[in-house]
Amino acid sequence: MTKKSLILAGFAVLLFIGCAKKQVVKPTEQVTSPMTQQQTEESKKEPSVRFADWQKTSDIAVIYFDYDRSDLRDDARAILKKNADYLNSHPEVNVLVEGHCDERGTSEYNLALGQRRAAIVRDYYSKLGVPLARIGTLSFGKENPVDPGHDESAWSKNRRAETKIRTRQ
Repeated sequence: MTKKSLILAGFAVLLFIGCAKKQVVKPTEQVTSPMTQQQTEESKKEPSVRFADWQKTSDIAVIYFDYDRSDLRDDARAILKKNADYLNSHPEVNVLVEGHCDERGTSEYNLALGQRRAAIVRDYYSKLGVPLARIGTLSFGKENPVDPGHDESAWSKNRRAETKIRTRQ
């Protein structure tokens, strides 16, 4: 063979190898019903909280938080368990969890902290069997203090989450 034909043969072999099709492996798809996904999303949506008739009830207690914290203390978990028992025995009510803060910090920061507090209570109620679709959240930040004082005694009362109810209509 001539040098020229060897180069052409080598080029042809490279061209043939380079054009070989590679096997494409598709990842396995999860088979779930779109209805199931939609129902799951619907069950996580919060109900509207835009009503004026949310009420406190003596059967549901307020919980309190430590300064600049949104995690649940042990005493709060025990209270929320009792609250959830009441809520589970009254499926006809929707629930509003209000998050509150003390006066320290900016309004924006306290609104976010109040929302985290309300959300953690909502999630805990859900773990205790109250459907998420019945529980709305709202943050008041530092805007609705229960005690207008400017000391730790007042601040500790204002760092709270209140659960209110409304009969579904």
